[in-house]
Amino acid sequence: MRSFQTSTSPKFPSFLTVFFLFLSTSYAHNFLLRGSSLSVEDDSDILVSPDRTFSCGFYGMGQNAYWFSIWFTNSKDRTVVWMANRDRPANGRGSRVSLRGDGAMVLYDVDGSIIWETNTTSTDAGMAELLDTGNLVIKGPGGEILWQSFDSPTDTLLPNQLFTKSTKLIARLHGGSYASGYFNFFFDNDNVLRLKYDGPDISSIYWPVPYLKMFENGRTNYNGSRIAVYDEMGHFVSSDWFQFIASDMGLLRIKRRLTMDHDGNLRLYSLNNDTGLWVISWEALTQLCTVHGVCGRNAICVNTPEPKCSCPPGYEITEPGNWNQGCKPLFNETLFQSQQVKFVELPHVDYFGFDLNFIESISIDSCMKLCVGDYRCKAFNYKLTGERRCYTKSELFNGYQSPSFEGKIYLKLPVTVETSQLAILNGTDPICQSDELETMIGSPSMYNINTKRMRWVYLYSFASAIGFIELLFVVSEGGEEHESGLTGFVRMVKSKIQCGEDSWIEEIVDPRLNGQFSRNQATTIVQLGISCVEEDRNKRPTMDLAIQALLECKD
Repeated sequence: MRSFQTSTSPKFPSFLTVFFLFLSTSYAHNFLLRGSSLSVEDDSDILVSPDRTFSCGFYGMGQNAYWFSIWFTNSKDRTVVWMANRDRPANGRGSRVSLRGDGAMVLYDVDGSIIWETNTTSTDAGMAELLDTGNLVIKGPGGEILWQSFDSPTDTLLPNQLFTKSTKLIARLHGGSYASGYFNFFFDNDNVLRLKYDGPDISSIYWPVPYLKMFENGRTNYNGSRIAVYDEMGHFVSSDWFQFIASDMGLLRIKRRLTMDHDGNLRLYSLNNDTGLWVISWEALTQLCTVHGVCGRNAICVNTPEPKCSCPPGYEITEPGNWNQGCKPLFNETLFQSQQVKFVELPHVDYFGFDLNFIESISIDSCMKLCVGDYRCKAFNYKLTGERRCYTKSELFNGYQSPSFEGKIYLKLPVTVETSQLAILNGTDPICQSDELETMIGSPSMYNINTKRMRWVYLYSFASAIGFIELLFVVSEGGEEHESGLTGFVRMVKSKIQCGEDSWIEEIVDPRLNGQFSRNQATTIVQLGISCVEEDRNKRPTMDLAIQALLECKD
């Protein structure tokens, strides 16, 4: 369901009836013949691998954004493993993917412009085929592979998919976007596998441990192949000597994926066939605060044990709810150079890298003078454990707090800036996005849609004998907006649930109930209602599941 209508009455509020749509059982092919197309407007117009593990077609998210993708058919959230056009989504009307007569597979937007195409023009390509491995291939007359999706991964590597010097995994920007983010998994120029934060103005490698030598990390650069792969059992091997095994290695018929997640960690997942949910069977980093850039410039990360982000004294968050932007100073950095300064002590805190100077056997006073005399110095690190090491910092990046770190950061600030001790535990989730955050990308025609401005009022009712949901929405003034009220409401509630907030329940329940309602029942009804209006019909529950969820809901 991609659109809905509401009407008003002078005496009664309008009702939004939640329709439950069942999945189509029509037969699906795993191939696309030359001259054929897949349409974005037909949900059943997809390719399905022979064993039905993978599906390929248009994957939608948000108001009107669609990607030509491959996903796990039976995972609960239809987990995407590959995208052709991740940074330029197609329109939900009129877009199509065609295997043209000249042999090229082409993704057309609604206006006929080409968003993406393969390099198989002027070939004898006869068909495109989705294999049981999750690989989409274009084959010639003799069955030879002319092009394959395995050669251009997005953020996920599948079993037996070769990872080489010419490929990399790039994480999503955040949980609500499929656009390319800042975290990469790749073979570096020294032939070693690495994880890197590659932001707009700063790049920083954080895995393997950057301050250890190559052999101390169990790696070697004496190889020219730069190739890695893992098998169905969960055993990963690489030409730089790195390898790992899944925690459930040895179990048969497990579907796996290795994903560069948007929080900067590389994880191997195993699919639970009974629930359709993913279980982590290996991860590169056990503490997310070791991920560089996870809290942005100037910010400090602390494990509590989950990672939280905070701004140091003299700084404030740049964009509330979005820690990718880090913290901004509460003072003029240009005028700062001519002002008197002071240093604020932050115990067990360090900013990794970006050292201006490193001096051993130096007093803390001498280290402080070194920072005062250098306009580039923003802080210095000093250990009072007898090592007497001084590190002056040109950038405040990769900040973290750890009780095991014996040094301190001495933050350089103007004397006029009022400061207090850092309340590091009052930070917030680094991957929790703002309710107002929305990425609008794609062709200009994508968002030329007339919608109604909606004001949502939730009236709570619970009939346990019948198990029926009633969601009432009232239409207010009209107008043209890029986002419908339903989309905004659903996105707001989902964001608050992800961030662990529960104040939204009181905000949307009818105030005439005066608080006399079951929070558990209200939460269940709203969450179930949201799932019923998912734009992707494959994510909507069946009527049986909906009724079961209501009957099992307790006060």
